[in-house]
Amino acid sequence: RDLFRIALPDRGHAAAAHPVAPEAVAFARRPGRFALVIDCLDGRLAHRLDAPAGRHFYGHGAFLHGGEILATSESDFESGAGRIGLWTRSRNYARIGEIASGGIGPHDIRAWSDEVLVVANGGIRTHPDSGRAKLNLATMQPNLSYVTLSGEVLDQVQLPADLRQNSIRHLALAPDGQVAFAMQWEGEPGAATPLLGLHRRGAAPVLAAADLAEQLAMQGYAGSIAFAADGSTVGITSPRGGRLHLFDRDGGFIAAFRRADICGLAAGPAGFVATDGLGGVLQGTAAALAPLSTAERAWDNHLVAIAG
Repeated sequence: RDLFRIALPDRGHAAAAHPVAPEAVAFARRPGRFALVIDCLDGRLAHRLDAPAGRHFYGHGAFLHGGEILATSESDFESGAGRIGLWTRSRNYARIGEIASGGIGPHDIRAWSDEVLVVANGGIRTHPDSGRAKLNLATMQPNLSYVTLSGEVLDQVQLPADLRQNSIRHLALAPDGQVAFAMQWEGEPGAATPLLGLHRRGAAPVLAAADLAEQLAMQGYAGSIAFAADGSTVGITSPRGGRLHLFDRDGGFIAAFRRADICGLAAGPAGFVATDGLGGVLQGTAAALAPLSTAERAWDNHLVAIAG
């Protein structure tokens, strides 16, 4: 059921949940310029963040240091370089600096530790003057980077040359630090490229795929990703293909479920909770994908759980 509703200035994308307080920061759909800090206890807008001159948000953020520091994925849109903006909560989310993301087009970011961010550098350059146009598909080079708050790149993973147009977009973290990443294929349509990757620092990534028919059904697009609460299972969704795919933590394919326009995905009390563009809220396990409720609205890309 709805607890509150807050209108956004424009279409939103995802949110960053504070690790302790009932608070979230909702981001503009990339490329966008606003982020709204929402008090989820009182259902009110607490602050608005605006991207500084020459920067735009890429739709995601993450809290570090117990929720004191907010990191935001951004682009220096004149140079195309990826940036991570840093904001401090105790000073009403004042901006305190920025660091390099380790690539182009940082999209999702997660706090791997209090001092280290894992960054999905999707490799795609955009510019506000061009809307959502992708400006460098012929030369894109996505990567997964582990970056300290001082800007040091501790580890970086690139895909094989034949998958360089597989944009690394979204991230999930298991309790033990294993990283899962979801990809979106920007090459020729019809390819059954893997859309899930698993990584542990210092090791090579594991790329996972379903059987050929199910992989083709995903239409080269994984929209959201999440680990189950215990980290044993990871799921990816495809709104284009109308699919939820579940894998084990080693990349073994478990199950596929059909649901039109499914995209939002988060850990739930039993497996996963998912949302779709028809207003559906669903519960997913290895055995079934079952409806929980239906709302009179179209749920968009992502679903974020809030503590408190």
